[in-house]
Amino acid sequence: MTPPAARAARPLRVAEFTDNYGPGSNGLMYAVQQLEGNLLDAGHEVVVVAPAAKGPNPHHGRTGRTEIRLPSVRVPKMPTRVANGRHFERTIEEIGRLAPDILHVHGLGTVGALGTLAARRLGIPMLVTWHTDFDAYADHYSAVLPLLTGVVRAAAVLSRGELVDSNDLRNAEVRYEDRGRSTALLLGVAQKMLESATLTTTPSPKTAARCHEIAPNIPIRVVPNGVDPLPPGPPPFPHPAGPLVLYAGRIAPEKGIPLLAEAFSLVHAQRPDARLCVVGDWQRYSHIKKVLAEGRDAGRIILPGEQKRDALGAYYGMADVFAFPSQTDTQALVLHEAALAGLPIVSVDHELNLVIEPGVNGDFTRPTPASLAAGILRVLDRLRDDAWRAHASARSVELAGQWSISSQAQAMLDIYAELADA
Repeated sequence: MTPPAARAARPLRVAEFTDNYGPGSNGLMYAVQQLEGNLLDAGHEVVVVAPAAKGPNPHHGRTGRTEIRLPSVRVPKMPTRVANGRHFERTIEEIGRLAPDILHVHGLGTVGALGTLAARRLGIPMLVTWHTDFDAYADHYSAVLPLLTGVVRAAAVLSRGELVDSNDLRNAEVRYEDRGRSTALLLGVAQKMLESATLTTTPSPKTAARCHEIAPNIPIRVVPNGVDPLPPGPPPFPHPAGPLVLYAGRIAPEKGIPLLAEAFSLVHAQRPDARLCVVGDWQRYSHIKKVLAEGRDAGRIILPGEQKRDALGAYYGMADVFAFPSQTDTQALVLHEAALAGLPIVSVDHELNLVIEPGVNGDFTRPTPASLAAGILRVLDRLRDDAWRAHASARSVELAGQWSISSQAQAMLDIYAELADA
């Protein structure tokens, strides 16, 4: 529940536009649904605009909530759906009748484009939150880029040039020519959307820098997604004789899981008693499945499969180190969860440093198997010192504790009130 302090001066109606509201579970969807719950708990009204899809929806049926679902198509090889553009005009009319105080766009897909267009036509302040670095994701999902290119061109047609026109797309192809045509077009739309926003928020300084690379002059505030400690639980399996290294989270091509598996084979060669536990749906992608299965069969990797979020506390509780091989995250809630559990962290992403102080409660490495393995081994060696272990644990909890669910709720409500009353 949102504490009494997390309240705006007057009740607000906020329209949340998101392209990611199921069916798969991920950090973006969790962040949007958490914010939605915070608003409802604080006595505000919420309008959710999202692609039609089945997925976890903890707020369905709550008082003060309206849901608008748009016809959608499944994105190949990805657990998500994209609104196909039907009913966009009708939806803008409906949004106008609902008269929200703020339009909050989460992500830069078709629903995000719809929110941007609605804000322009209706004259409503628009907040954009950049959750996903799709420029980085494009390197891992080249197979879907032709579909996304079609989405971009559809946005130009559906907006009748109001959001983006042919000149904008040609300019984007020139400005981002080094990224390839499809990614350049996506970045061109992202630029127009960011420039249309009254304010942009990002979950980390890393992501703020990315936004400023695309739209240098836009106002940005960093508001990390709030995370509270997960409930503890009994160990889900017997603790190995030696140290346990943990990865928990979504398992997908951009997350660097093969890098982690290869690095851990080097760790295991020097620490045969060490084990790696990878929590998540490890069987979705064939090449990742093969790598992890080989490690499991060799006795160095434990694969408990995907777990409900409330069950993850037990895994954090029995781990000694959290390993993070991804370079594409914009905040990585799992880093904050691990830190709140008192774990030291080894990461290959130097820009995600909100909860990591090198040498104090973890380490940063290069994104190579040898470097990541060396970082894990350094931390495992430090953990032999009980004083270092205790200090590292306390520092992890201290750093992560700065961004709680309640603090994020208050920060976002303050922004909503500021924009609504401007």
